[in-house]
Amino acid sequence: MGTLIIVGIIAFVAILFAILGLKTISQSETMVIERLGKYHSTLSAGINIIWPILDKPRQIYCRYIKEDYDGNNIIISRLSDKIDLREQVYDFPEQNVITKDNVTTRINALLYFQITDPIKAVYEIDNLPNAIEKLTQTTLRNVIGELELDETLTSRDTINSKLRAVLDDATNKWGVKVNRVELQDITPPDSVRNAMEQQMQAERERRAKILKAEGEKASAILQSEGAKESQINHALAEKQSQILRAEGEAEAKVLQAQAEAEAILKITSAIDGAQYNPANYLLATKYIDSLKEMVSGKDNKVVYIPYEASSLLGSLGSIKDIFK
Repeated sequence: MGTLIIVGIIAFVAILFAILGLKTISQSETMVIERLGKYHSTLSAGINIIWPILDKPRQIYCRYIKEDYDGNNIIISRLSDKIDLREQVYDFPEQNVITKDNVTTRINALLYFQITDPIKAVYEIDNLPNAIEKLTQTTLRNVIGELELDETLTSRDTINSKLRAVLDDATNKWGVKVNRVELQDITPPDSVRNAMEQQMQAERERRAKILKAEGEKASAILQSEGAKESQINHALAEKQSQILRAEGEAEAKVLQAQAEAEAILKITSAIDGAQYNPANYLLATKYIDSLKEMVSGKDNKVVYIPYEASSLLGSLGSIKDIFK
């Protein structure tokens, strides 16, 4: 019986050691082990063996988000033996911040961080999630307090960069790496939003009027340039037309002169030599044509023949001699 009792005790101790001494760590997780209250080791992924009585895991605060029956998110903070080494995201609730121009604004931020040194995360800070949340809120207030409302609404990248730089430097001693910070929502008061909407509407109307005026200006310029081009083209066409008309008249006169010259030559050859002058014939015909125009007065008008013209009538006698 004594032997059975001893065997049973040994088996119980072995089972208890197997239950309490074997620690299974998942990938991307770790565990900090203390031996008699002092840091001893950091367990890696896989199966690890510890002494159940001497070794004890050091717990750390972890933050979880859980939905209640109404669908609202509830933030739960509790102690855990295992430390998650993956990148984590904290969705902080909205908080009121005051800008440089004294406008109270509600801002909601997201924080992405990762535990890089589990030992510092355990021993350098008591409640890591709460510390990160409070540090983010205070840093956000300081950064927004240096900016006016318009800059806050249009400079999200600048705010994110400043927050990340400050938080990364502050959390370095806690063994935490802040990868990025994102502002989800920036909600100014209703009165400010209404004023901004009116301002934007007025700005759109101003831009529309400017565009309309520029369009009218461009249209007037194009119309004037079109009229100018039209007048230039018309003047050039008129000039070309006059040049062509003058050239035509000049050529006609040249042809007429050539024809008259040929007529004189023919008349000279037809008339008997020196007795009759062909020039008198041509002069007489020209004068007869002129008399036709002078005596063709209309509307009962009287046409006077100049006295000097009577001396030329003597040339008519030569015409009589020619036709003989």
